[in-house]
Amino acid sequence: MHEPGWAPLTGFRVAVTSARRSEELSALLTRRGATVTSAAAIAMVPLPDDDELRMHTEALIASPPDVVIATTGIGFRGWIAAADGWGLAADLTAALSRARIVSRGPKATGALRAGGLPEEWSPDSESSREVLEYLVAGGISGLRIAVQLHGATDDWDPFPEFLDELRAAGAEVVPIRVYRWHPAPRNGAFDQMVLDIADRKFDAVSFTSAPAVASVLMRAGELGVSDELLSALRTDVHAMCVGPVTARPLVRLGVPTSAPERMRLGALARHITDELPVLRSRNIRVAGHLLEIRGTCVLVDGEVKELSPAAMATIRALAQRPGTVVSRHDLLRALPGGGTDTHAVETAVLRLRTALGDKNIVSTVVKRGYRLAVDESPVGVA
Repeated sequence: MHEPGWAPLTGFRVAVTSARRSEELSALLTRRGATVTSAAAIAMVPLPDDDELRMHTEALIASPPDVVIATTGIGFRGWIAAADGWGLAADLTAALSRARIVSRGPKATGALRAGGLPEEWSPDSESSREVLEYLVAGGISGLRIAVQLHGATDDWDPFPEFLDELRAAGAEVVPIRVYRWHPAPRNGAFDQMVLDIADRKFDAVSFTSAPAVASVLMRAGELGVSDELLSALRTDVHAMCVGPVTARPLVRLGVPTSAPERMRLGALARHITDELPVLRSRNIRVAGHLLEIRGTCVLVDGEVKELSPAAMATIRALAQRPGTVVSRHDLLRALPGGGTDTHAVETAVLRLRTALGDKNIVSTVVKRGYRLAVDESPVGVA
C-alpha cells in the first residue's frame, strides 16, 4: 500500500509548557509530525533549599499525623528524598507509618509501598473528590491530616477547595507542598510563547500541571494580553491538558479543554495526535480535489502543499464560507502585515494557486473577488 508522505500532526503547531520531561513530550509530538515550540512556564524551587518543606517535615516527625494523603508518586518520592538529604528520612517514615494512609492513584501507591508505607485505600478513578468523600464519610473531625501536594507557586495553590473541604469537615490540615514553583523568568522564551498563543500562532498548547496553566494566565496579564489569550484559547488554540486537575483553572474561565483518559505523558501525546486533526483541520471538495486545511499547510488529495503565511491566510479566509465570493478588501484584511494595497491580494492568490498545483481550485469572480470552486458542501468542518 502507498504510504502517505505526512504524519498525523503534519502542519500543526503545538506549544509545550512543561518544566519536567518537556524534551520527551516534544519528541513524541515531533515524531508525529508537529512543529513544536517548548518553553517552561515554571521554574522549580530545589528541594534542599525549601525551608517550608523542611519545617513541616520536622513538625510531623515531632507530632505525627492521624491521616496522610499522598496525591502524586513523584511528589511523595521527592518528599522522602528531601528528608533523606536532611538526615530525616527514617524519622519521617516512622512518623507516617503510625497514620492511616490514603493514596490518590497508582503512582502515589507505588511510591508509598516503595517506602514501606502500605495504603489503607485508593480510588480507581485517581480522583481527589473520591478521596475527600471517602475520608469525610468515615469522619475526620478533630483529626490531623497531612496532605502531600505537588506543584504550588508562591501565590497559587493547586488544591484550595480540597483543603478547604477537609477543614470544613473538622480536620486540621497540614499541607506538604513538595516542589514549589516560581513563574518562568521575564523577557525570555516563555514571554514570547505567551504572546504567540495570544496571537493564535499555535493550533494547540499542552499543559502537564496546573501551575503551568496559572503561570501562563499570570504572565498574559503582566504582558497586557489576557483578553487576547483567553479569546484564542476559547476558539483557535486548543488547550490539551494531562488531566482534570491541570485543566481546572482554565475550565473556571470558560476555556474548553480536553484530556486523555489516563493522566500520563504518553497518553497526552496520543490524545493530541488523535484530537487535533479533528479540531483544527477542514476538509473541502474543490475542483475535483479533496483539500484538508491544517495549521501551516494544505493537503491536496493527500499530498502536502507547504504555503506561505499569506497564502495560508488567504485560503483560510476563502474556506470560512466555501464557495462564497470573498472581496479583495476582505482578503486584504485577512493578510498578515496590515497592508492597504489590494495588489497584495492578487499576489497572494497567484502564489496560492501555484502552491496548490491547480489554478482552478481558486476561482476569480470578475469585479467581485475570489471563491473556492467547491464541488459540494464541506465534508468535514471543525
